[in-house]
Amino acid sequence: MLKSHLKSEVTDKILSPVSRLGLSPNAWSLLSLLPASLGFIALILRNLHLALVLFAASGFVDMVDGAVARSTNSSTTAGAFIDGVLDRYVELLLIMGLDIYLGGEKPFLTVPVHAWTMLLLFGAVMTSFVRAYADHRGLVKDPASLKIMGGLLERAERLMLIYIGMALGIYDPRFIVMAVALVAVLANVTAIQRVLFALKSP
Repeated sequence: MLKSHLKSEVTDKILSPVSRLGLSPNAWSLLSLLPASLGFIALILRNLHLALVLFAASGFVDMVDGAVARSTNSSTTAGAFIDGVLDRYVELLLIMGLDIYLGGEKPFLTVPVHAWTMLLLFGAVMTSFVRAYADHRGLVKDPASLKIMGGLLERAERLMLIYIGMALGIYDPRFIVMAVALVAVLANVTAIQRVLFALKSP
């Protein structure tokens, strides 16, 4: 939903100068895994400040690949596919890292923290899966309709809310737990929204 409101022309104008570095869009996509992997390690080492910076850096690099692809007229279906796959690995590193970091926290709303992180992971996967499976089964035949499936909380919003929770979690880890729980619920609501959209699609 957030992505649909962002003008690619604006972000491209800001980020396209990095295309002069000579790296291909796919190289930028792969590069996003490096800070995410280091952020995962930072969470294991309980360095929340560093983890937040590293995952934010990974998100920035992820925006760069698309801007470079458009500014150099090198956008490809394979490149978009690789970018989407790597996005999921970055998200896995974040959620798995938070699960380890929050391991000692008390249950939230009587639900164990580990269950919240698993629900978050499932919701994140299902949000993408529903769109892909609706396309695979031919349930949504119009490509334009697939792009506007949207929903309450897409990847950009998920990450933004989690990062806010991490920033507040520097002062109290319970804020991270609350952010994870909120995003877990909303991600699964989004998956259900997409299921209903696919079923209603002509």
